[in-house]
Amino acid sequence: MALISAYTIIRALSFFHMALAYFFLTSPKLIADQNVVFLLGESMQLPTPREFNKPSAATAFIAVLFAFLAITDLTALSLSEEFGEAYWGTQTPVRLSFLFAVTGYTYMFKEGGMFAKRTAGHSIASGGDLKNSIVFTWGFLELACWFWVFVNLRDERRQRAMRLIEKRKAENDSL
Repeated sequence: MALISAYTIIRALSFFHMALAYFFLTSPKLIADQNVVFLLGESMQLPTPREFNKPSAATAFIAVLFAFLAITDLTALSLSEEFGEAYWGTQTPVRLSFLFAVTGYTYMFKEGGMFAKRTAGHSIASGGDLKNSIVFTWGFLELACWFWVFVNLRDERRQRAMRLIEKRKAENDSL
């Protein structure tokens, strides 16, 4: 059994999303200046957008999306065990697929990347692009956390199945 349950990880992610929503609303520069954003951005040769230096309409919208995601996840955690297992069992692979696509797109289509558009030996840079260090860091860290949730959910489901088999075996032996 894992040290931290899948639901505890999801709860922590939800509170992290609430914190991100707050910082995107009040001080997005704090997020852009984090060491992990710098480290992953530089290692993947991704630019850090200057649009995060002060609060704007875009960062406020991002804050609303993170708050919405956090509230819906916390609400889904209050489902009964049967419905919760079904919900998170289907939700986690969908999120993993989406996050893998976002993270892969950010890296593969970056300026100078494998699939970047090129004209006359130079790549075309466009404004408002998703190919930056903040998007990559978010996608990468979320991908790692949701993969951890996925592995824990599978382990917890296997352990419940083993307990059910043992319980039925004990009932058959007592008859």
